[in-house]
Formats: sequence, C-alpha cells, structure tokens
Amino acid sequence: MALDVVGAGFGRTGTNSLKIALEMLGFGPCHHMFEVRDRPDQVAFWAAAARGERRDWDTVFEGFKATVDWPSAYFWEEIASHYPAAKVILSVRPVESWIRSIHGTIHESLKRRASRPTDLLRAQGEMAYDIIERRTFDGRLADPDHAASVFRAHIDKVKMTIAAERLLIYDVAEGWEPLCRHLGVAVPSHPFPRTNSMEQFRARAAARDRGDALPSP
Repeated sequence: MALDVVGAGFGRTGTNSLKIALEMLGFGPCHHMFEVRDRPDQVAFWAAAARGERRDWDTVFEGFKATVDWPSAYFWEEIASHYPAAKVILSVRPVESWIRSIHGTIHESLKRRASRPTDLLRAQGEMAYDIIERRTFDGRLADPDHAASVFRAHIDKVKMTIAAERLLIYDVAEGWEPLCRHLGVAVPSHPFPRTNSMEQFRARAAARDRGDALPSP
C-alpha cells in the first residue's frame, strides 16, 4: 500500500489533530510518533534511519495510508519522493506559539528520556532526541531564536521543493475546508478534532514516566 498523504510539518503543529482528521476522512491509519512509541520494530527502524542506514519505506509504512509528525517529518523529502502520487501537507502555526508549545512539551519530555521506566521507552526517547533535538535543531532547540530560524527555514524549503498543486500549507485552526479541498473529499458534518494540547501531552508524559497506562492520544 502506497501512502496517499505525506505530512511535512514539525511536531506541535497540530499533527495529532491532523492524524485524527485524516483517519476520519478515510486516509487511515495514519502514522505518527504514537505508532512508534510502543513498537520495538518501529523504534529500531527510525533509530537506524537517523544513522543513515538503508530505509525501506514500504515496510515501515505497511498498512498505513498517511504519515504525519516526527519521526517521518524529518525524512519528508525522501518519503515524498518515494511516493510521488501522495499529497503533501505542511502543518504550520504561528512561530511564537509553536516555540512555547515545543519547549513546554517535547523538549521537556526528552530531557527525562533516560529515566523512562522501560528499555523500549528509553530507546524511543533516545531515537526522538537524536532526530528532533540533535539532527533537526543541531542540539539547540532550547534556544528560541535558533528554533524559530530552523522552523522558518523548514517551511521555506518545503515550499520550494514541493509543487504548489501537490502541497497544502495548513494550520489546523482552519478546520475541514482547506484540508478536504486539497484531498478532494467532502467536508464532514462533525466538528474538526482538537486534541493533544500542552496539558494533554504533559499528562501522557507524566503517566509514561511513572510507568502507568497511557491516556488516549
């Protein structure tokens, strides 16, 4: 099964809301960091991919129709090239609110990666740290000016690389209409999903770090 949708947006740009929306529209299941978290084969694949080892996209995305969020967003260009018929969605948000969000969620969570309660969760944390903190932000995610510069440069590169007719630059605050128009599907009657707020992210991270059952994404 080839991917129909490739998400190029960084985490904390509404990627979980976008994942749920895509699944509601028939483009599911949609790959997201949540699919990686508890699967040893996925953690090992993405860790190896970050090291530059051969990447078999058809295997890692077997059964999926779409992908959003990290870790795949780091490889957006390669994945979009591998699936040339797929639509590309670049999820965005105002840079100031994005910095506040990523600093208060992903960045803080990855600081505690070594204290996670299982080997698998620690490995997932190391993989995410490598792809997000080290490789995407050169180890300088904590610097808001640097993070903003990387965020803006990423948006510019996607816009320059992907043909306009294939690309949707999308803020989830816009709701269903631009997303459905880009994908050529009808607008649903039910509300657009809004999820994975900073508070929800922190609650899941705290539960994970305690070894508790994780709340639903």
